[in-house]
Amino acid sequence: MTNNPGKLFWIELGLSAAAAALAILTLITREWIELLTGWDPDHGSGSLEWSLAVGLVVIALILAALARLEYRRSHPATNI
Repeated sequence: MTNNPGKLFWIELGLSAAAAALAILTLITREWIELLTGWDPDHGSGSLEWSLAVGLVVIALILAALARLEYRRSHPATNI
C-alpha cells in the first residue's frame, strides 16, 4: 500500500473545490452565467443559477466524500 494519494484523489478534490467555488459564486452574484457567457436563460430571475448551485453543492459533497474514501484507502489505519 502506498502512502501517496493517487491521481483519482486529486481529480475528485479539484472537481469538488471547483463545484463548491461555483456554488459560492452564486451566493455572491446570481447573474454569473450572464456575466461569463452573455446568455440569459432565465431572463434575469436567477432561478437557473440557484438550481445549479444546489446541484453543485450536492456534487461537491459527493466528490469530497469520494476523495476522502480514496485518501483513506491510501492511508490505512495502523493497529499499534
